[in-house]
Amino acid sequence: MQLPVLPNLDPAKKTAIQAHQDDLAKPQGSLGRLEALGNQMAWIAGSIKIDDPEAYIFTFGGDHGIAKHGVSAFPQEVTPQMVVNMALGGAAINVLCRANRVHHAIVDVGVAVPCEHPKVVQRNVMRGTGDPLAGPVMSREQAEACLQVGIDMVMALPQHPFALLGVGEVGIANSAVAAILTSVFTGVDSDAATGPGTGVQGSALENKRKVIRQVIEKHRPDPKDPIGVLAAVGGTEFGAMAGAMLAAASRGWAVIVDGYIAGAAACLAMALDPKVKDFMVWSHRSAEPGATKLLEKLGKEPILDLGFRLGEGTGAAMSVPVLRSACAIMREMLTFSGAGVSTAV
Repeated sequence: MQLPVLPNLDPAKKTAIQAHQDDLAKPQGSLGRLEALGNQMAWIAGSIKIDDPEAYIFTFGGDHGIAKHGVSAFPQEVTPQMVVNMALGGAAINVLCRANRVHHAIVDVGVAVPCEHPKVVQRNVMRGTGDPLAGPVMSREQAEACLQVGIDMVMALPQHPFALLGVGEVGIANSAVAAILTSVFTGVDSDAATGPGTGVQGSALENKRKVIRQVIEKHRPDPKDPIGVLAAVGGTEFGAMAGAMLAAASRGWAVIVDGYIAGAAACLAMALDPKVKDFMVWSHRSAEPGATKLLEKLGKEPILDLGFRLGEGTGAAMSVPVLRSACAIMREMLTFSGAGVSTAV
C-alpha cells in the first residue's frame, strides 16, 4: 500500500515562533503550557496567525479475538451496542463533541456483527479479529486495509490549511491489544503496560497479564515491521487510527491522540513514519497505568489529567477548546512591540 507522504517540519522555524510568543503582552511563561501548545500549533500550521481551526474526531469500532480469553469485564456484545449508541448520539463522545464544536463520526472497521444504522460509516474489513493464541489475528492484506480506512476517512474531509484531527475507539478487549502494542513498540514490560481496562481486578487482571505475555511470546512481533505487528497481534481500529493520524499529518494538521488505546495506535503510526510524532499532541493522561509508562517513553506531556479511561475520543474532544485557545492567543493577542507596552526592566 502507499502511505501518505508527510511534510518535514523545519526546527529552525521554532526560533521565530518563540520570539513571537515572548513578545506577547504578558510576562513570559505566565500562560504555562498554553504557550508551548500555541508554539506547536504554529509550527504545524506554518504560521503564527492560525485561523480558528475546525476539529474532527473519528471513533473506530472493532472486536478482538483475544476477548475469548477473559481479558475484559464485559462481553463482546457490548461493542455493537456502543457503536449504535454513538450513532444515536447518546454516548459520552457525542455529548462532548456537541459541547466543544467538534465534527464526529463513528466508523465500523472491524465489529464482529453488522451495526446497521444509517449514521454508522460502514468500512468493515473483517468481522472481528482472530484469536492471537491460535495464530495471526488478521492477514497482512487486512492490516493494510485497516490503515487504508483511516487514510480514506481523513482524505474525504474538507480541505483546510490547518485543522485538528482526533481519533478514538470502541471495542471490548482493546486495552489488552493496546498493552501488547505498547510493549512491542516501546519495550515497556507487558505486565506494567497492562491495566484494568473495563474494570478487571484481582485474579482476572493476573489472567489478562498472563494471556498478554503468552501472545507476545508466541508471535515475538518485530517492531521494525509495523504492518506485520498489526497483522499478528493488533486490532482493526488500531490500524484505522494509525492511518488517520498519518493522513492528517500529511495535510499539515495537528493530530490529537486520545488515551491509552489511541496512544498504542500512535506507536504504530510512528513506527510507520517517525515524522508523525511532530504533529501529535496528547490530549490527556489516561488512568490506565500503562498510559503513564507510554508517555514517559515518548517524552510527551498530556494537556489534561482528569482520570479518564473511557476512550471513544472523549479526551481528545475535551482538549479541543484548549488547543483552540492556544491558537487564539497566537492569532489575536497583541505584542509588546505592537501595543507600545513597556517591557520588564
